[in-house]
This record gives sequence, C-alpha cells and structure tokens, in this order.
Amino acid sequence: MHEMSLCEGILQILQDNAKTQNYTRVHRVRVEVGQFATIEKDALHFCFEVVCRNTLAEGAALDICTAAANTWCMACGKAVVIEDRFSPCPDCGSYQLQTDGGDDIRIKDLEVN
Repeated sequence: MHEMSLCEGILQILQDNAKTQNYTRVHRVRVEVGQFATIEKDALHFCFEVVCRNTLAEGAALDICTAAANTWCMACGKAVVIEDRFSPCPDCGSYQLQTDGGDDIRIKDLEVN
C-alpha cells in the first residue's frame, strides 16, 4: 500500500511548511492526483487519517481532485486528452502519443491557521 508512504510524505511537507510559514493547525489539504496515478482514493483517505493522528493535521479534511495528463499526438501534432495510457489519439487514431505527467500527486493548496 504505497498510499501510506504518500501520506507520510504529505505530512512531512505540512510539518516543514508549518515551521517556515508559522501555522499551527491544518484544516484542509487539497491534493491533485494525475489521472494515470495508481492511487486508490479510499486508501489515501484512510492512510491520511491514520498518519495525521496526534499531529498538526489531525482531523484535517483531504480533498482529492484528478488532473488530466498532457498528451501530444506526434502524428497529427495536436494536444489531446485521452482516457487511459493505451488509448489512440481521439483526432486521428494514431498511437504515437507522448504523455507528460499524469502519474503524479501534488499538494494544490491548504487551509491552515
């Protein structure tokens, strides 16, 4: 379950930023997950709750949104949106696609005090 280590990383970022930004409590964390990331959202919620116990983020809400991958079709030269990594270009049907990102996770914003 790599969601646990992801949440540990998120908590570390929150704690590091709390020192430099002078906040003592996290109320909400919004994360953006790439559409091709192999992350189970329910597991991420569960792990976040467990990891944040007895920390500045205990009880914080975790909002997860999905971000589309940037995909470029080398055949027709267009930026396109695809459903999964193995989909063809929706415009020309080519499989000559270059995907940038889509498998990452990042903290989008926080509600703190």
